[in-house]
Amino acid sequence: MAPEESPSNVLSYILIAQDFLGVNYNSPALAAPPHLANTSTSTMSSTTSKALDAAKSSSQQAKNTLKTMTEETSTTTSSLLHHPYVRPALPFINGGLAGMTATTVIQPVDMIKVRLQLAGEGARHSARPTPLAVLRDIIAQGKVYDLYTGLSAGLLRQAVYTTARLGFFDTFMNTLRVRAETNGTQIGFKERAGAGLTAGGLAAMVGNPADLALIRMQSDGLKPVAQRANYTSVIDALSRIAKAEGVTALWAGAYPTVVRAMALNFGQLAFFSEAKNQLKSQTQLSSQTQTMTASAIAGFFASFFSLPFDFVKTRLQKQQKAPDGSLPYKGMADCFRKVAKDEGVLRFYRGFGTYYIRIAPHASVDPTLAWNNY
Repeated sequence: MAPEESPSNVLSYILIAQDFLGVNYNSPALAAPPHLANTSTSTMSSTTSKALDAAKSSSQQAKNTLKTMTEETSTTTSSLLHHPYVRPALPFINGGLAGMTATTVIQPVDMIKVRLQLAGEGARHSARPTPLAVLRDIIAQGKVYDLYTGLSAGLLRQAVYTTARLGFFDTFMNTLRVRAETNGTQIGFKERAGAGLTAGGLAAMVGNPADLALIRMQSDGLKPVAQRANYTSVIDALSRIAKAEGVTALWAGAYPTVVRAMALNFGQLAFFSEAKNQLKSQTQLSSQTQTMTASAIAGFFASFFSLPFDFVKTRLQKQQKAPDGSLPYKGMADCFRKVAKDEGVLRFYRGFGTYYIRIAPHASVDPTLAWNNY
């Protein structure tokens, strides 16, 4: 049998229910019934008062408990983020998440960029496709989702490459900041550029396998149907490439990948930091406007410096051995030479606008999320 409720508790529940329903306590409808008309008014008043006090006390206790729990949760989270073992990893985690966010946004643009770079290979006077023409062709051959071919490889690349790149850059910048504060100086453009170049070069070697898998997956649709690999995921691509061509094949095009990363970081990280620093000291623009302006400047220089190396990287990572064991290009220098001779020097900058659009989200999202305090 259920325990018997005390009068104060019962009345407390009634009062809470009436308050919730918006009932008027003074309404005639709530008047005492005739058979209770003789009930002592003072007794009922005392009971009601006690019940109200008990209800208020319970409500206040609940509020205090909730407040305590919230403060304890906030304190625990803050303590975790400032833990000696967690805090150094935050720049790497922030960098990886920022890069993956940017990749998800620009994956279709990256797909178009790769197809533009591979179009007319070996021919100087081949038809010059436009981004819209490439887009229409991709959609006509399959589905709209084909624009996201290789997304798993792109996300893996960002999880590895961008995590290390931005993490290293943040670590280098913190070291430079401490040194500058100790010497009473400021961090200059040379220091920022050096930090960006080093961070990009170190991260590129780590992320090259995922980068190669991305190019293979995106270029697979250019082959005849019978020759397509039809990779199902980045893991499938990496395992099949390693099995068929050897593990070292996963680092094909590593040299131009490293140079491209260094050029990209030189333009993106160094120019973003420098532009942001100059805008802070020379203008009265809002913080958001400063960030967007610095991102646009950084994106332009990142595209200008890195696009030729990105072009060569794409060609080298796409190539596969012919039946006789030969390759179209022997290396980065050979690729530069053959493309300049057979297709013209300007071919290296084909699709500059598309490439800039591809770089822009990274130049905005990556620095903003990962090191917005610079």
